Amino acid sequence: MSGESENSTSGPSVHQGTHIETITVETVEQETEILQDVKEKVIDAPTVVQTTEMLTTHTNDNSQSSDNSKKDNPEISEKSNNEVNEAASHTPRIQFTEQEKPNNVKPEANLTTEESATSSSPNKKEPKAKEKNIDIDEHLHTPEEISERYHVDINTYKAADSRGLSNNQAKKLLEENGPNVLTPPKKKHPFVKYLECLLTLFNILLMLAGALMYILYGIDPKDNQSNTYLGAIFFGVAFLNAFIEFYQLQKSAAILESFLNMIPQQCYVLREGKLSQIQASTLVCGDIVFIKMGDKIPADLFIFSANDMKVDNSSLTGESEPQERVKTNTHKNPLEATNLCFNGSLVVSGEGYGIVIRTGDATVLGQIAGLTAGEEKNKSPLAQEIDKFVKIIATIAIFCGIIFFGIGFTVVDSVTLNVAFAISVLVAWVPEGLPATVTILLTIAAKRMAAQNVLVKDLQGVETLGAITLLATDKTGTLTRNQMTVTYIWSSLNLYSAFRHMQSESTPFDPNAPGIQEIIHISSLCSRARFDRTDVPFAERAILGDATETGLIRFAAQNVDDYDELVNKYPKVFEIPFNSDTKLALTIHKKKHNKGDLTLYIKGAPEKVLKLCSTILSGDDAIPLTEEHKKKYEEVYEFMASKGHRVLAFAQLLLPSDQFPENFEFKKDEKNYPQGDYCFVGLTSLEDPPKHGVREAIGKCRRAGIRVMMVTGDHPLTAESIGRKINLMLSDTKQLIAQKTGRPIDTIHENEYVAIVIHGEQIDSLSDHDWDNIFSKEEIIFARTSPRHKLEIVKRAQSLGHIVGVTGDGVNDSPALKKADLGIAMNQSGSDVSKEAAAMILMDDNFASTVKGIEEGRLIFSNLRKSIQYTISHSTPEVVVSLLFVVVPIPLPLPPILILVVDLGFELFIALSYAWDRPESKRGLMELPPRKPVTDNSIERVRRIALNRTPTIIDPETGQPVTPSKFSLFWHSLKKPFAKSWWSELFESTDEELLVDGNVLSWSYIEIGVIETIGAIVAYFAVLYRYDITPYDARNMQHQVSQYNYFLPNAQTYTNVHGREITRDIQLKAYAEAQSIVYLSIMIQQMFNLFACKARYRYPFGKFMFSNPRNFVGLFFGAALGMCIVYIPPFNIAFGTSYTLSPLYWLIPIGFGVLILVYTSVRIALLRRLRPVQRNPEILGLNMNPTVHSVERKA
Repeated sequence: MSGESENSTSGPSVHQGTHIETITVETVEQETEILQDVKEKVIDAPTVVQTTEMLTTHTNDNSQSSDNSKKDNPEISEKSNNEVNEAASHTPRIQFTEQEKPNNVKPEANLTTEESATSSSPNKKEPKAKEKNIDIDEHLHTPEEISERYHVDINTYKAADSRGLSNNQAKKLLEENGPNVLTPPKKKHPFVKYLECLLTLFNILLMLAGALMYILYGIDPKDNQSNTYLGAIFFGVAFLNAFIEFYQLQKSAAILESFLNMIPQQCYVLREGKLSQIQASTLVCGDIVFIKMGDKIPADLFIFSANDMKVDNSSLTGESEPQERVKTNTHKNPLEATNLCFNGSLVVSGEGYGIVIRTGDATVLGQIAGLTAGEEKNKSPLAQEIDKFVKIIATIAIFCGIIFFGIGFTVVDSVTLNVAFAISVLVAWVPEGLPATVTILLTIAAKRMAAQNVLVKDLQGVETLGAITLLATDKTGTLTRNQMTVTYIWSSLNLYSAFRHMQSESTPFDPNAPGIQEIIHISSLCSRARFDRTDVPFAERAILGDATETGLIRFAAQNVDDYDELVNKYPKVFEIPFNSDTKLALTIHKKKHNKGDLTLYIKGAPEKVLKLCSTILSGDDAIPLTEEHKKKYEEVYEFMASKGHRVLAFAQLLLPSDQFPENFEFKKDEKNYPQGDYCFVGLTSLEDPPKHGVREAIGKCRRAGIRVMMVTGDHPLTAESIGRKINLMLSDTKQLIAQKTGRPIDTIHENEYVAIVIHGEQIDSLSDHDWDNIFSKEEIIFARTSPRHKLEIVKRAQSLGHIVGVTGDGVNDSPALKKADLGIAMNQSGSDVSKEAAAMILMDDNFASTVKGIEEGRLIFSNLRKSIQYTISHSTPEVVVSLLFVVVPIPLPLPPILILVVDLGFELFIALSYAWDRPESKRGLMELPPRKPVTDNSIERVRRIALNRTPTIIDPETGQPVTPSKFSLFWHSLKKPFAKSWWSELFESTDEELLVDGNVLSWSYIEIGVIETIGAIVAYFAVLYRYDITPYDARNMQHQVSQYNYFLPNAQTYTNVHGREITRDIQLKAYAEAQSIVYLSIMIQQMFNLFACKARYRYPFGKFMFSNPRNFVGLFFGAALGMCIVYIPPFNIAFGTSYTLSPLYWLIPIGFGVLILVYTSVRIALLRRLRPVQRNPEILGLNMNPTVHSVERKA
């Protein structure tokens, strides 16, 4: 910093030949940096840069922090560090949003006065550009140069006397550049959303079947009257499936809309020399804005006058400490410039005047929002797996339908009958109720999550949360309270913990102990913090001030009877505010003591305060400060600082009345106040502590096999300190191992450490090998990261096959929130941009709710899997009995109408009851690894599959990837099945547990499906045999159906093999009862299958089978519907069933149902022996004590 001060004080500008970096081009394939040298060019206004590439920001630290980062983060190679330093030497700038490339870009240098009065605004609209994008270089210039650039009259000596813009100028600029508001995200029309829900492959198949029904009716209305009902049912089911999903999407969107901040912001502006309050949306570039403590900054400002001003940039940069703002600057990085304030930040102390340099989408806040809008949302793992399953089922269904349509002509020479048969095969393969089942199951889970203060915007996000393998979380406001809190106090040579429940290396806390009252008084009185209101109890007030002072006041108020009385009792008579030069704050109060009426208090940087002290407080007396005392001070200071705490020193001086009487007038300019020989009172450390429940939550995540990673904009030491308190980092980093063993860092091998802390400066220079090395570690912290860095981290993790969840509350988190497989935002502390980008919102900002969500997600996946396993089990009996109609042939055992009643009738009731199933063991789900664990083999497989995707084509002129056409994508997908690699990948053995995998398909289609098929066919022939129709007779009659119309209303009498005549009435009655028993057989066997599917690790007997009473409710309603269809005469007409069916025939499917349970028990016993359940290994060192009982993990 000192090295830059000489240049920065003179206000370096473009006129002096400053190098300004203009564009950073980032693509999936490459990242190219283009530098533009603007030497010897006079620029009166910022250059508008427009390009088609993704524009990004570098947030490289200044040279001093760069040096520190090398010491703190030696994990990356020396070569990478050199590259970082080289990159950091250039002047960084802000660029984010996506633009169109213009034919040429000309600097706005030679503008006339009239043109420049309106054209100098960087928000000027260009017809060819989708959005603006401007370099920020104002922080490198003097206030005079900026006022000339924006043609505004300012007074740098007395800012309040500045004239500002004229009303006409402001009006003209507002008309040309638009209001100071962010462009709202594009919203789809509700009808478009509904169409998207409707046009899924499942629903398209159903509508196709419905259309074919109506075509058949058009060809032969007389014999296909029932097709009108079938077609309506198919279309109705498709539209109902879409409506259920659409309704849930709209409901979540409405809830989100209700708590987004829609209140227009007000601000103070100087125009024509008058200070007035206007809506922030009417601000224009060049306006002079007055901001004070408690104000939200309305636009990006260049500060030309400031008084003890600090801003909170945590929502933009993740920096938890307030940042000082002055009119001079020594930093090249705009995000670190001390003379810039950004839209959306909060003024926590002081006041200042600034020139508006960016408004609306051109602000840093707007550009981050633009970066968010440019990111495409990935499909959830559940959506991908359902799509894959639907494609497989649809392919099989269509293929079988076409084949058996042709085969049908060998039996029946009728187009309409064979089309009807093909449709019945299609319907049998497609589980029509599955989309509704999945949507309703997820909806029920989402409602359970809502009861735990978790709003789910995307239904499939419920399951995604259970599938995540990597949870990347922000620190400030997410893991921590974003509230500085007093932790340790050292006074009267004793160390105390401010937490009364914590008794470790410190003495038990006592507010009346020697020195503590002095600390409390200095914290309360030596402060500039204010309250939003004073007519309510202290706990209900909002404290307006520096985060450190806020923490001190909160601590003091907890340890005094009446805070307001204390402040009023000892009024302030003199004050010198804290500033960056002295690093001290001094106040004098009317507080009587033995020597006089006035008491001086001072607080500030420990090394500064100690130098001004000659005595130290010991008990109630001030004793001479000795070297022994200083040694003790150094030990305590090092102890506090080593924990990443912010440390302040306190001192006092009891002013003697003979020198400083009660009415003495202190003057800052004359310095007629004591400037030394103070009494050192003590040290106090503060930190932004973890939220309650965070440590246990992270511990549970790690026990569940989920890697938790911190990605923050804060300092590496602070991040690591917090990480070690919350179970996020337990092991030693490379640097710590080197320190403990006394070995050089270069001699520490990669396999010797599993914890790593990465500085944001290093990210841009990381190679693919470096990224692989980082993600191979178990404990990872990224510090000093920018929004683009967070986005890059998410993409890199996803490229390795991780299912990434991201939690955050700031604007800087929003791009990563959107790109992640599941973005989780905070409601109370979160920004509107982050809430829009996320798929899930924690309404109470409780990170521990994430763990509940993970458990709920794993449970809903388990229940979804059971439900699908149960639902598709009936497909085999439906398809096989239909195929027997063609292959053998026999009279059609199950017509399409009854297949629909199976899928949408009792099956739906029972399948939905799985939503309330409990885990098979209390802790079982959270002790199992993620269902898609990331291993070396899985990473290799992911990369191999990526190579087989559509090849990337690079434009030779621009060097950018060309988006392939829809036809090329479709053609590539058609060619896939003819490649050997596609089949090898399809049947490749992996550790993944899919929603529908080989185990589920084997159970449903082969094992249980075959048992149910045999049971249904046995019952079918048993009923026919009752009417003297043997299997041979049934086959013979079906062969002759076209000649004698057997089993039809105009059937002729048939003589069976025993010589008995079977009349038309007997044929119709037998056929109706046979179809009825096939329908009931599937239903009864599925009732037993319900309990078989519940048992995954346990046997299908015992108390657990009765743990979900809704299973029995589903059974009751499903059975009731089935009995109504068979045994109520009016339903017989519609469905072709018969109420004369004897209940004795139920015994056949009941017997096969018992066989299903027996088979399930044997299967589970074998699987337990051959493939025992693999649980996560125990993690040593996890501290699962509640956060409220302790503050940090002991070494």
